[in-house]
Amino acid sequence: MVNPIQSSPASSLFSSINTANNSATTSTSAAPTSIATTQDTFLKLLVTQMQNQDPMNPMNNAQITSQMAQMSTVNGINQLNTTLQALSSSMTSSQSMQAAAMIGHGVMTPGNTVTLANGSGIGGFNLPQSASNVQVAITDASGNPVTTLQLGAMGAGVQNWQWNGMDSAGAQVPAGTYNFSVTAMQGASNVAATALTYGVVNGVTPGATGTSLNVGANGLIPLTQVQQIL
Repeated sequence: MVNPIQSSPASSLFSSINTANNSATTSTSAAPTSIATTQDTFLKLLVTQMQNQDPMNPMNNAQITSQMAQMSTVNGINQLNTTLQALSSSMTSSQSMQAAAMIGHGVMTPGNTVTLANGSGIGGFNLPQSASNVQVAITDASGNPVTTLQLGAMGAGVQNWQWNGMDSAGAQVPAGTYNFSVTAMQGASNVAATALTYGVVNGVTPGATGTSLNVGANGLIPLTQVQQIL
């Protein structure tokens, strides 16, 4: 004759399940197996518990219902996690495919450098509101003034500009990387402009935190930082 055992509370049953399935829940890839194993273990323990319960102190319906409800909750959470992981993977894959279409295209991302090549340089800025007067001051690597571009009135949003490589005296300056700053005014009030640097996308790098673009000398730039595609 099997010795009767005391009815175990729900917490005890789930403690046994957690111990039995410790290795099954240690990796994301094993999630479906973990769910099936947890359900099987739960049912086996519940049946065993009912078969060996103390006849003088049997499990009541409330205990069984409570344990079944908790199992249903755990199962639902596991299934939700699996669904979210699949959705995240799908979104990352879709994002990488969209980013791949940018290869060979120019993009504007936050930065205050302009590359002069073949007598031309491109830069940009983002205005939170329209400005009645905008100017771009270009300096060399040592901080010496090179020239100032007077752009006049500009609308809100992302704007770009082009430099012909001439200094303030009209002389052609050497190719290379220069710095610039943007000053925007609306009447007598300053408008906070965000400087944008231009670069051509050479490749795409998927990562755990999102997709990044290889933008030549600008390095790896998160896709989320792209403010304009040219």
